[in-house]
Amino acid sequence: MTTPSEKLRDAWLKALLPLVPDGGWTAELAVKAANDAELSKGEQSLAAPNGVADLIDHFFDRAGDVMLETLITQDLNALRTHERVASGLRAWLDALDPNKEAVRKAANLGLLPWGAGAAARRVWRVADTVWEAAGDTATDYNRQTKRALLSAVIPSVVMKWLDTSNQVEVDQHIETRLKQAMDIGQAGSKMLKPVLEAFEALKGKV
Repeated sequence: MTTPSEKLRDAWLKALLPLVPDGGWTAELAVKAANDAELSKGEQSLAAPNGVADLIDHFFDRAGDVMLETLITQDLNALRTHERVASGLRAWLDALDPNKEAVRKAANLGLLPWGAGAAARRVWRVADTVWEAAGDTATDYNRQTKRALLSAVIPSVVMKWLDTSNQVEVDQHIETRLKQAMDIGQAGSKMLKPVLEAFEALKGKV
């Protein structure tokens, strides 16, 4: 069920997205979009108390929702785990495709996980959604490992996707990076410990 704040965020984001390709994710354009959407100051505070950062989060979260809706229509049971993850990444990118330039602007602001803390948490949420869609139910250290590995893969996949319109190249890049992540995972947990500790530290911060 959609909450009142989510409805307001939807309206605000809908007004903002057409402005982003030319002007970027800026506070000035967010104000203009809020005015265009006829949102009061109070409604703006309810919808996105952190302003543009919340709207970017909502943009990617909404793509995650569309990804899940897409995957429901696919038979993933016959696929191996890494194939399910690849399908999730492709469905997520497809959901973002109508707003590709908005993704590029977000990447410029620090979508990459080695950027700001908010960006790291954003990528972690995408990884978590993809893994859950792939049927992962782990609750132990293995769960964190999988999400850390995929979080390291996602930025490279996004940048490749932004750099080309060739779907075959993107698919090949996804397969290559996932294989590399699996090889790292099989190599042992020592290599992953710093990554996991960094993400754990960020997850608790706002």
